[in-house]
Amino acid sequence: MVSRRSFRKPVRVRARRRIPWLASSLAVAAAAALVWPVADAPEAVADSPPAADRFTCEVARVTDGDTFRCADGVRVRLHAVAARELDETCGPNHPCPAASGAAAKAELERLVSGRSVDCARTGRSYNRVTAVCWTPSRVEVNCALVRSGVALIWPRYHRERPICT
Repeated sequence: MVSRRSFRKPVRVRARRRIPWLASSLAVAAAAALVWPVADAPEAVADSPPAADRFTCEVARVTDGDTFRCADGVRVRLHAVAARELDETCGPNHPCPAASGAAAKAELERLVSGRSVDCARTGRSYNRVTAVCWTPSRVEVNCALVRSGVALIWPRYHRERPICT
């Protein structure tokens, strides 16, 4: 014979018992948001490259969605970022974002054109310096392009030196 106890409905928690728990959870979340590191903050000092690999670039012009030229003639290719070319193509075996090359160039111009950016050299590519760069307000340009949707992270190079950290 089956006892009636096994078929009892579970006891419902009344709404008034949840309110203090909910209020304390919201307070903890708000406090954590105030002290949490900013997502666009530059990398930690421990991960920074040696001073010899750092340089400042007075941006003279933007070439396309991932390359710009400094006033001293240095061409900078943003590290681990893939944007469409201006003719809307993507190279073979390159990540290919949905955004147009013109949109990527416009976003890069908005971020760096006419500004002095700080960069950390990561290597060379086709007579260009590859680098991770930051605006004067310390926004990582490489990451800002990816977050805006006009470029993609290029996994092959991102594994060597991650961006958006």
